[in-house]
Amino acid sequence: MDCSDHASKMAKSATGSSAIRRRPRVLIAACGSVAAVKFGHVCRCFAEWAEIRAVVTKSSLRFISVQTFPKEIHVFWDDNEWNTWKRIGDRVVHIELIRWAEIMVIAPLSANTLGKIAGGLCDNLLTCIVRAWDYTKPLFVAPSMNSIMWKNPFTERHCMTIDELGISLIPPVAHRGANGDMEHGAMAEPSTIYSTVRLYYELKMQ
Repeated sequence: MDCSDHASKMAKSATGSSAIRRRPRVLIAACGSVAAVKFGHVCRCFAEWAEIRAVVTKSSLRFISVQTFPKEIHVFWDDNEWNTWKRIGDRVVHIELIRWAEIMVIAPLSANTLGKIAGGLCDNLLTCIVRAWDYTKPLFVAPSMNSIMWKNPFTERHCMTIDELGISLIPPVAHRGANGDMEHGAMAEPSTIYSTVRLYYELKMQ
């Protein structure tokens, strides 16, 4: 599905307007889940509509290659957090990214990072951003994990905790696994993630 066309139709239907506005600034992040293979697609969907910066965790790089991203997307990873900091007063990357972004999207969100966020942990660039996030600004997450993890009581507790923080969950979907069984916990399609975020933004800007 064409991300831009689908979301544009939904936004126009909801707002009754196609007025041109400044491109929103969206920070998109990926965790170490197999669904990270779709991260480039997620970024390309948003890049047609918004200014994009991307954050990737070390484990996500098992599934994605930053060389495949559109050239206009600046990608940050853990090494960037302190390599520009030399003395008091120098910029700190996770703070600068928070100040820059109007919206944040984590797609995919792994079970591991979900647990870290719910517990307030901040041991990499992504979790430092979330720990210091300004929750007057929207933060969307699209979980991705296997059925057993998704149905685990810890996951329910963690989802309740992030909901209390004001984080919006884009629910995972069912799909048929390699063994033929139906799995519940797959990341929503990139077009769904994009249209959900864009529709929220368009309605907010009315």
